Amino acid sequence: MKRVSFTSLVILVAMCYGTTAIAQNFISLDKSPMDIASYPSSYKVSDKLVRVAYSRPQLKDRSLEKLAPNDKIWRTGANEAAEITFYTSMMLGETEIQPGTYSLFTIPNKGSWTVIVNKASNNWGTSGYDEKMDVARYKAPATSGNKNVEAFSITFDESKTGVDMFMGWGDVVVTVPFTKAK
Repeated sequence: MKRVSFTSLVILVAMCYGTTAIAQNFISLDKSPMDIASYPSSYKVSDKLVRVAYSRPQLKDRSLEKLAPNDKIWRTGANEAAEITFYTSMMLGETEIQPGTYSLFTIPNKGSWTVIVNKASNNWGTSGYDEKMDVARYKAPATSGNKNVEAFSITFDESKTGVDMFMGWGDVVVTVPFTKAK
């Protein structure tokens, strides 16, 4: 029986398996990268009230109405429908929302956007939207912001009764008040 040196064995294994890593095709950076907004926003605070995972489309000299048409259901971002997670019971308007993860849809319009929390999950765009699965709907005011926001953005800020979610894109800012359930 021939003796195989350790070096020969390593070379043989590398030839058989090493090319697998080289042959991988990694996708390039998404044009609408995912982001997460949460409250509290500090990564040092793990006890969150709410969190949204969404993709951030950019205007790139296009109109907001072209990308998120008025009076049509929108996925609240790009790619997959945005997901909103509540870690405690919260109210949206008069409706209590139990802890859990939901889809977040919107219907843009001039002056207000309808914000929809929906039981469906893992949706691509609006393809899985079913109005029967709506948990809450809220007509949120849409105002003009102080500056133009190129990439769709979501942020949270504390309010007297809970937390406000702000969605901004172009010169539009939508304010969605979530209050702590009693």
